[in-house]
Amino acid sequence: MALPGTVRSADPVAQPPISGPLPTSDLLVRACRGHRVIGGQLLWYARDLAILHERRLVGRGGSIDTSPSTVVEIERRRGELVLAIDDWVVRNVPQHRLGATLHTETVGAVIDRLAESSVRAHHALMTLDAHDDLLHIAWHHLAELADAYDDLVRDVLAGRRRLPEW
Repeated sequence: MALPGTVRSADPVAQPPISGPLPTSDLLVRACRGHRVIGGQLLWYARDLAILHERRLVGRGGSIDTSPSTVVEIERRRGELVLAIDDWVVRNVPQHRLGATLHTETVGAVIDRLAESSVRAHHALMTLDAHDDLLHIAWHHLAELADAYDDLVRDVLAGRRRLPEW
């Protein structure tokens, strides 16, 4: 989630921009916030995941529906979306199996965590004082997840990492 034209790396050597079938974290976070972004089906899935996390964490009209049927439905739908993302990745992202280190999570699981973190950070921004440590922690967590996602995408596309097949 770097500013346009900046690189989020502490390395003196700049990392190459992501190019390939997977969207950048910037696009995913913008999609999670409901912004119109062009970039394919994964961005729609990310937005749908964010909506589910909003229902689960923030609620509608200030109240969270904690009825068991609602909670089960949200979790079921999240699982479906994660599987849909993972299915899309299997069909659209070339995998290098030989010599590539196995990542511990699927792309769907990572995007689900990114959507949740985005909801938490934006909710904190709207409800907490600007000097509140929880606000800064929420945004720091989102930035770390975004960086980790972008690193994962670069590594997968370069053949240094492979994704689990489950």
